[in-house]
Amino acid sequence: MGKRSHHAEPTELRPQKKSKADKHSKDKKSTDGKGDDDSNKSAYTQAAALSALPQSQIDQFLQDNIIKVTDTSADALSLRPILSFDYLPIGDDNLYSPLKSFPAPTSIQAVTWPLLFSGRDVVGIAETGSGKTLAFGLPCLKKIIESKKTRKPYHPSAVIISPTRELAMQIYDQFMKFADVSNVGVTCIFGGVGKDEQRTALRTAGIVVATPGRLKDLQNDGSVNLSKVKYLVLDEADRMLDKGFEQDIKDIIEPMPVSRRQTVMFTATWPKSVRDLAAGFMSSPVTVTIGGDPSADPRANTRIKQVVEVLDGRDKENRLIQLLSRSQRGSSNPEKVLVFCLYKKEAMRVERLIKTKGFRVAGIHGDLNQSDRFRNLESFKTGAATVLVATDVAARGLDIPAVKLVINVTFPLTVEDYVHRIGRTGRAGADGHAITFFTEQDKALSGGLVNVLKAANQDVPEDLMKFGTTVKKKQHDAYGAFFKDVDTDKKATKITFDD
Repeated sequence: MGKRSHHAEPTELRPQKKSKADKHSKDKKSTDGKGDDDSNKSAYTQAAALSALPQSQIDQFLQDNIIKVTDTSADALSLRPILSFDYLPIGDDNLYSPLKSFPAPTSIQAVTWPLLFSGRDVVGIAETGSGKTLAFGLPCLKKIIESKKTRKPYHPSAVIISPTRELAMQIYDQFMKFADVSNVGVTCIFGGVGKDEQRTALRTAGIVVATPGRLKDLQNDGSVNLSKVKYLVLDEADRMLDKGFEQDIKDIIEPMPVSRRQTVMFTATWPKSVRDLAAGFMSSPVTVTIGGDPSADPRANTRIKQVVEVLDGRDKENRLIQLLSRSQRGSSNPEKVLVFCLYKKEAMRVERLIKTKGFRVAGIHGDLNQSDRFRNLESFKTGAATVLVATDVAARGLDIPAVKLVINVTFPLTVEDYVHRIGRTGRAGADGHAITFFTEQDKALSGGLVNVLKAANQDVPEDLMKFGTTVKKKQHDAYGAFFKDVDTDKKATKITFDD
């Protein structure tokens, strides 16, 4: 396996060199054609036991989970969700064996699996912690295992693109649980370390999990050839757009064959930018929405109890220690607590404070090198540290088991980031708890926060309402407000000056 690495910034486009893969064969978008299927459609036969279920049971499942399937054809609507692992299509028993640790498919898995097994392009819109990795991962592995074509060196069959190194690691770890029993080579590619080991891993990898910048880098210097990719996943698509990766993604996808490629996109929100991205890369996709109609508005997991405490900024650290004492003291097995700060200097200060109070604490933020971040994260996952202090680098995608409590010491820059922060708890069907400190400095975001609380049927404190319920225009961390509302019909005021 390739050595895990790091990516922080999009790389510059460099002149295309001759691919190492081209040294083995002159591949020009699969012109040899041998063994290639000109369609991304796959054979999928619905289990007889699933077909025999009463329609009322299927309808109840869709209603209970607020599931909407949108398709231009009737094909998707005729495919029943896979409500039990027993209904999975016939395949390699070794591939399905790791599923024994789960009670049943999640909503997003149940609905998207038959579509993906059938070879359809799919857009999945669901809350964080809903099991999206396995939703796109299992069909990917099955497709590669059953492929009869011999794969050429440096020509992966599947590519999964994610916005951050942490999420890429998480996806890689999930795939490895299945790859070990299915003999499929998987490697994880992201920036921050040397490329030599990654180039070696790319020679034999059938599945590449990568961040956009490093993958584009290796593509540009000829270390990987993507012209044989048959399964493409864009995970956390909205986040990749926020981070400015749209052009990188376009450059990466350009050599991939359109007619034989199955494309999957998963996202937590569905703004116009993500819709445009889907329209450019996908062929008649089926849209699956879990938890309500897709929109740009952030939605919080309803299983998370959200508590907002309005206080003076000078009281935050004392209140934090009170909450940690209540959570950590007097128990031989204290619960895991994730503490969010806005800036890395603040995170370092809060981590030192918590350590002086005797708690087992670790931290992840931008000032730490790659190995320190991995070590601290692993310490929290294993329980060696029961408190993890993080900046928003940990808010998206990280699946840390059994986080019981999230504490937001400083409110994030956007309400969307708030939703993703608290989504680190209440994962995989469990209940969660989030406590957020809110000060007068955060009042511009009070309206959006109130909407999130109301949508999730949470209590809205009166002290929060006093800041107002108006939703401000979305802010970009580099460019500020996207636009300003003005009355274009209003006449300008004439200004006169005394002589």
